[in-house]
Amino acid sequence: MNNIINNNNNINNNMSIEKVLEQANTYLKKEKNLNLIKDAYDLAELHHRGQFRKSGDPYIQHPLEVAYMLASIHAGPSTIAAGLLHDVVEDTDVTIDIIKEKFGDDVANIVDGVTKISKLKYMTKEKVLAKTHQKILLAMTKDIRVILVKLVDRVHNMRTLDFQSKEKQISIAKETLDLYAPLAHRLGMYRIKAELEDLSFKYLYPEDYENVSTLIKRQRTIREEDIIRMEARLNEILKENGFEKYEIKGRVKNIYSVYKKMKTKNKDFDQIYDLLALRILVPTIENCYQALGLVHGEWTPIPLRFKDYIATPKPNMYQSLHTTIVGFGGKIFEIQIRTYDMDNVAEIGIAAHWAYKEDNKSYTPQKEQEELVEKLKWYKQLTTYVETAEAEDKDPLENIKEDIFSANVYIFTPNGDVMDFPNGATPLDFAYRIHTEVGNHTVGVIVNGRIVPLTYKIKTGDVVEIKTSKSFNGPTEAWLKIVKTSHAKHKIISILNKRKRDSLIEKGQNEFEEAMKSENINEKINEKMILENFSKYSVNNIDDFYYEIGKGSLSPKGAVNKLFGTNPLGEDALIKQYNEKDNKNNHPVSSHGIVVDGLDKPQIKLASCCHPVYGDDIIGYVSKGSGIIVHRMDCRNVNQIEEERFINVFWDTQNDNKSYETILQIVSYSRKNIVADVINSLNSSNVSISTISSSNNKNGEIITKIKILVKNLEELDKAIANVEKVPDIYSVERVMR
Repeated sequence: MNNIINNNNNINNNMSIEKVLEQANTYLKKEKNLNLIKDAYDLAELHHRGQFRKSGDPYIQHPLEVAYMLASIHAGPSTIAAGLLHDVVEDTDVTIDIIKEKFGDDVANIVDGVTKISKLKYMTKEKVLAKTHQKILLAMTKDIRVILVKLVDRVHNMRTLDFQSKEKQISIAKETLDLYAPLAHRLGMYRIKAELEDLSFKYLYPEDYENVSTLIKRQRTIREEDIIRMEARLNEILKENGFEKYEIKGRVKNIYSVYKKMKTKNKDFDQIYDLLALRILVPTIENCYQALGLVHGEWTPIPLRFKDYIATPKPNMYQSLHTTIVGFGGKIFEIQIRTYDMDNVAEIGIAAHWAYKEDNKSYTPQKEQEELVEKLKWYKQLTTYVETAEAEDKDPLENIKEDIFSANVYIFTPNGDVMDFPNGATPLDFAYRIHTEVGNHTVGVIVNGRIVPLTYKIKTGDVVEIKTSKSFNGPTEAWLKIVKTSHAKHKIISILNKRKRDSLIEKGQNEFEEAMKSENINEKINEKMILENFSKYSVNNIDDFYYEIGKGSLSPKGAVNKLFGTNPLGEDALIKQYNEKDNKNNHPVSSHGIVVDGLDKPQIKLASCCHPVYGDDIIGYVSKGSGIIVHRMDCRNVNQIEEERFINVFWDTQNDNKSYETILQIVSYSRKNIVADVINSLNSSNVSISTISSSNNKNGEIITKIKILVKNLEELDKAIANVEKVPDIYSVERVMR
């Protein structure tokens, strides 16, 4: 695949189906396979005819470029055909059924997967839709070829990004850097990863891009003579020692990875030792170690800079020997040594491993997918993350970015399996990665044969063994401060919340039964009664009902009144309220949108203890000197008010967009920008924020109280639902003072 090239009006406008077929013909010889590609082109060209890209090129140039790149990495004929057809369903009147009829299920399924991803609109982190990333990642977990087509599609789109608006350039570049470049990296597709990173970097941080790019070019020019001299000496050494078939080539680190290393490790440009590397390619693994011995015999290796990725491959299948030596003139060089096959995998990753072979009769897409799970250890983890997020209606991208995309610490299980984690991970993260039950019952850890605390930070090369006990019923709140990965935090929070919920359910049941006794009611409640009366409060079963009472969102007495028709209004009060009404059909409305039958211009005040909003079940209280104070029916204070002072009130159906104050209490994990994320979520819900305050509790959690203005209960429920989607939020409750 080509390196980054400068965009201009003539870019890539000479690609043709003949060039695609010529490239495919280097490994596809059967006429039926080449005909499949040609037929896919004919349909795509026919239906894209008359369509143009923003560059001015005929639209068909884009799918041709995608198909050519797929053929360059020896993708199968179905994948190349899907590359040609990947936009026809979205941009023309061709349907998936037509694709299936003409080209079969295999091509149609790939096109369908790519189409579903393409239809999704990328949004910033503050407004991200969970389903967007679920669909992208689910499409990948179902068929790796979908993401292969999508990755090369994104490469060509990034190459022609100059023709988009500035706003779209930034949006697409950010999505590419957040999602597609890390996916390419984890699939071992270095060429694609490097190009996507550098192009994204160019549009997101143009000044930094130019600075680093200039420094790299200058350094390369300065050291060109050194590289030639080193390469010549390597040639001499290898020939003198009987190497006949080998290749020596240079490698320059891509622009974004240099910038990232400078930032994350706080290094100056001159301290990046692996900026320029010499790579030795040999036929066999044995040759690799022989060449390493010769290099170390000629030059002094720098201690702790040797890495053997042949014996312990990276999770993306990358294999190579890396050593850093002091070369001519005391200058530092990195030498990489690998086989030709390893180099192919290092450049195009998984695409090299599954390069299509026409004589492979045992090949099936299903078998390829099974091998993928076996070869890429993180892939099964990705599938689990996405399935969990789908079941819980959450966005998996944040967890995946933190736990999978950023993983660069490689540790071993006692059986010798390699697992990777982000920096700062602990043995508890490892325990929860193995299985939730292993994590829950962890009582000790052995690393490299010695006992270490749970707070130990695992390092590359560690052999980690977890000790468990069935009698230990973990986890504890303190564990949330120990673990690093979102996966482990999520598991721990789920268990802690379940414990709290079970306790509150029991408390709520006891309070409700006491309220029933006080009213001399012996009837049994059932789920039908609960749904009829409380479903609008997201109460869907009896446990939910008791839970809401236990945490104070529903008053026990109010719940009894609602279920069994008992009325807090005493008989005398009812008579007093409805006697001598001038006009029972007249419903004067107060300034708060509340009606009191028979009262003209009533003095109404909304209770500051429970903050009722339009749509709540409400009751009026005739106060001494403050008129009628309106409470929510489930307000705790309702139970303490003299019953003879209650009066029936209700919301006016003609309520004219008034706003109502209410208070939300949000409990969350203590992380950077959590409060800002909550504010952004509320802003996206179109509610106004009145006041906000935050504090830490004894468990290290952040307690945030926000007073907001909403028009009605429905708007409030939507706002709460949006806040609950923010990562690391434990609970969102409407509270009383």
